[in-house]
Amino acid sequence: MASRAGVHATTVYRRWGSVAELLADVATSRFSGDIVVPDTGTLRGDLERYASDLAKDLCDPDTLALVRATIGTGGEQGAAACRGERQEQLEAILEREQARGRERPTLERTTDAILAPLYYRAVFTNEPLTSGWAYDLVSHLLSDENGAATAPDSASDNLLAD
Repeated sequence: MASRAGVHATTVYRRWGSVAELLADVATSRFSGDIVVPDTGTLRGDLERYASDLAKDLCDPDTLALVRATIGTGGEQGAAACRGERQEQLEAILEREQARGRERPTLERTTDAILAPLYYRAVFTNEPLTSGWAYDLVSHLLSDENGAATAPDSASDNLLAD
């Protein structure tokens, strides 16, 4: 990496300390502001546009390579670099919905329903990331929030706590 940048390797390590730190910094920089937080007037519209835009971004070979490398070498620091800006964007969408006086899912639930499957499919499978599939993620989230899905029972929760 250093030679491609035209500097000595010690310059890179002096600044970042490790490849993992370098990649986390690149990922944080790359993912800041690259996806605009939509404002369609509805939570469904905002989340559908957001999920679709993120799916398109994750289909970019350079973006996908950066995500894989950052997560692969950076552990929690790398994962945080990949999800931090995304969660802030989702939080902005959810806060706007709350400001409209409407019910909204939690950030954790939205992250689990939208970000997790998008990133999982992009990083670990060869399945396509289509807008239709991204819209389905939003539909599942919003139908769950409207009571279509049942909450986990306490026995399931206890199994996870062990």
